[in-house]
Amino acid sequence: MQDGLEIVIDGRGVARLTLRRAEKHNALSSDLIAALTAAAGRLGADPSVRAVVLTGAGESFCAGGDLGWMKAQMQADGASRATEARKLAAMLRALNEMPKPLIGRVQGQAYGGGVGLIAVCDVAIGVETARFALTETRLGLTPATIGPYVVARLGAARARRVFMSGRRFDAAEAVGLGLLARAVPDAALEAAVEAEIAPYLTCAPGAVALAKAQVLSLGPRIDEAAIEASIAQLVAAWETEEAAEGIAAFFARRKPAWSGPAEP
Repeated sequence: MQDGLEIVIDGRGVARLTLRRAEKHNALSSDLIAALTAAAGRLGADPSVRAVVLTGAGESFCAGGDLGWMKAQMQADGASRATEARKLAAMLRALNEMPKPLIGRVQGQAYGGGVGLIAVCDVAIGVETARFALTETRLGLTPATIGPYVVARLGAARARRVFMSGRRFDAAEAVGLGLLARAVPDAALEAAVEAEIAPYLTCAPGAVALAKAQVLSLGPRIDEAAIEASIAQLVAAWETEEAAEGIAAFFARRKPAWSGPAEP
């Protein structure tokens, strides 16, 4: 394991990527972003790999961007911010376009960028107790670089139910939104993931890769222009007074200036 990511490949050619920053709720640090990008490239090019499972260690799947990393962006110059935003966008694209089936094993809560990681999976199974939210607007930010993938996964109409409000929703609603394929009891998660893996082991790997590429080409176009626009949006959001206030309030454990009554 390095940089908070464990990679294990079993005898069937099933690779398991496990986010191992449990003490930080598997939040996306600069090192973890780089490790995921490299893993997608390595596994995508490995002919022995038939399928990839993405999961987390501990009680959270992924709590989104590491707050220390985001705080550093508030103090950086524009060029540095753009570089970091581009690394995040590159990671999402690498996972999304990896020519292997990517199965999300969502064993706990997923917020912000964690929802983005689920959205780039070809299918995701989650536990019934998991909770989700696109929390960026609570910090004065937007779901910028994950936005193209979340909207492609949910569709615009369903995305609008959760994209801007920052509200938490449960696994049943995640299924209804199309984020998860199924929600299962904790004890049934591994069997449910194995049921998703098994059919791929009977398919021609090259044909699976071509079929995935075809799906991506027929769906909403997440091209260079869309990705560059998402990078620019994140950089712009980092430069706002709302982001400065939201992140400062988080670290001070107080409500930001715009906050209304607590969520029920």
